[in-house]
Amino acid sequence: MNNHHLVPSVSRWILSMGCLMLAVGHASGADLTKFKRIEPQFIAALGDSAAKSGSGAEAWGIWDKDPGPRGCKLDLYPELKATGVAPAQWKFDASDWWLEEHGLIMEKPTFPLAAGQYLVTGDRETTTVLTVHPKDKNGNQRWELADGATLNDVTHLGCRSARYTPTTAKTANKTAANACSPANASTKGFPVNPGGAMPAVNGCHKQDYTVLIVVGLPVTK
Repeated sequence: MNNHHLVPSVSRWILSMGCLMLAVGHASGADLTKFKRIEPQFIAALGDSAAKSGSGAEAWGIWDKDPGPRGCKLDLYPELKATGVAPAQWKFDASDWWLEEHGLIMEKPTFPLAAGQYLVTGDRETTTVLTVHPKDKNGNQRWELADGATLNDVTHLGCRSARYTPTTAKTANKTAANACSPANASTKGFPVNPGGAMPAVNGCHKQDYTVLIVVGLPVTK
């Protein structure tokens, strides 16, 4: 297992509330009195990197804690497969598993992302408010960023994450049913370059997600 933080620079950056407020105040028109600082959470998002708003947020998820140090190295997958539970006590799902940029098998984020407002950053120049609207009658969920920010502006480029699911339907053939496995993933090619695509794995459909860092949530009375 690996004690690696998904975004170590952010952990240092938010050590001071003053630093957080300064950074947010410089980059965003948000009313900071309406937000409280939190330990970083991480949104797994899909969408056009140049978009300032869009639909599809019903397919976004969130990790309420840093999944990096809770991950499992690929070469230790046999142990994870045998027990089905990582040392951090999250359950491994062989039909829906995730990798991050250092080749760690991660726990799945929680789906769906709840409607509301999130103070988000890519740990670069922009920190702003993400608004996720409630689902409409068709189950679609819109999102929008304040201050003219794009999805790329609040994406942490160094954080790479991808979801792997089987390309074949479950059958009585055990080999086919288990074709999408971390055992098929190469341990080479990590870490993935910032902004780069995660590696393909034989037998799997891969979906790359961008990662947004949540540093504040609305104050509740």
